Amino acid sequence: MTALLARAAFPALGTGAVVLVTEAEALPQVVEVVRQEVAAIDLACSRFRPDSELERLNGSAGRPVPVGPLLLEAIDVALGAARTTDGDVDPTVGRALRALGYDRDFGSVERRGAPLAPPARFRILTGWRHVRLDRHAGTVELPVGMRLDLGATAKALAADRAAARAASLAGCSVLVSLGGDVAVAGSAPEGGWSIRIAEWHGADPDEPGPSVSIADGGLATSSTTVRTWQRGQDRLHHVINPSTGWSADVVWRTVSVAASTCVGANVAATASIIRGERAPHWLAELGLPARLVRADGSVLLVGGWPDEREATQEVTT
Repeated sequence: MTALLARAAFPALGTGAVVLVTEAEALPQVVEVVRQEVAAIDLACSRFRPDSELERLNGSAGRPVPVGPLLLEAIDVALGAARTTDGDVDPTVGRALRALGYDRDFGSVERRGAPLAPPARFRILTGWRHVRLDRHAGTVELPVGMRLDLGATAKALAADRAAARAASLAGCSVLVSLGGDVAVAGSAPEGGWSIRIAEWHGADPDEPGPSVSIADGGLATSSTTVRTWQRGQDRLHHVINPSTGWSADVVWRTVSVAASTCVGANVAATASIIRGERAPHWLAELGLPARLVRADGSVLLVGGWPDEREATQEVTT
């Protein structure tokens, strides 16, 4: 990043937020906007807060529940992700995540535990098509027993919303990263926004890793190596295959995708983890630049992702 950029960082959504702006005097205003968006998405969409709208909805399955406009938007986005990925990214995996042990903020999840009781797989019995969302009435109805988890899309939605609103109010270019889900808005700095690719957003800046630049849209990385825990001999992670209710098979350690929005990038990266060997062809058909890292560390680039042997190159979304 150029030294002319102003930066702020703070904890957010169980992870971390990083904010960059091209006008230093705008940083306080931009940070406040990002904090507001993060607080709003957390109150609406967290499955770890008993006072969140989502938990109220999850606890009221079987009847239509009035929800606020932000949760309605977030569920609509999540259902759209399921639709465009043929159900590979499905928000109805909440029960499976709880059954596998991811039933609280990840910082409090026990990293090792007893083997999971049978059945060995928690197949999703009611998928995303059974969610009833009424935009006119502002209600959502879930079948009895279903629990939503919006982790695959809500954080990226918050990044998109925060970057767009902050850039509009502050009148400058803005980058917002929420746990590595990156959204940019406004006229990009010369050469674009340079972003280093890492398995974990909190990796030390001095650690080696490729960098790319984006001028608009978003970039997201989905990983099977960071949010992991053990139950008996089973090593689990947070990306759930809806067809089994179990952590997706680890074909890819990480998948990074650039797209026209952070939500689009996040959905494609998450779906690629679940699709395994089918992911590269699917990403290429969509024309999405992506970097896929296999379990053995070998790297596959598709869709025009820049050659890592060169200096930082721009990814066109």
